[in-house]
Amino acid sequence: MFDIGFWELLVIGVMALIVLGPEKMPSAIRSTARTIRSMKSMANGFKNEMEEQLRVHELHENLKKAEQQGLKDLDPTLQASMDELKAAAKSVQEPYKKQ
Repeated sequence: MFDIGFWELLVIGVMALIVLGPEKMPSAIRSTARTIRSMKSMANGFKNEMEEQLRVHELHENLKKAEQQGLKDLDPTLQASMDELKAAAKSVQEPYKKQ
């Protein structure tokens, strides 16, 4: 990820030990690990959100194409998108029908 080799890590570790001392070193490692973990979590969340937005955009584009063709004689990808949209619309409407 950062392209850091063994010797660079060793130098960083020795410098951290000199600057922080042996008492503060474990807490510094824990806080650094926690920060890196939260950054990875944020990056994964952003990636998942972007993938979902791209999927929604693709469905929207497929819906436009299907409407232009008059919703008839659709190719399999457009038909699959239409079926997915119909299922999503049906699942959204079901809770409101029970009331």
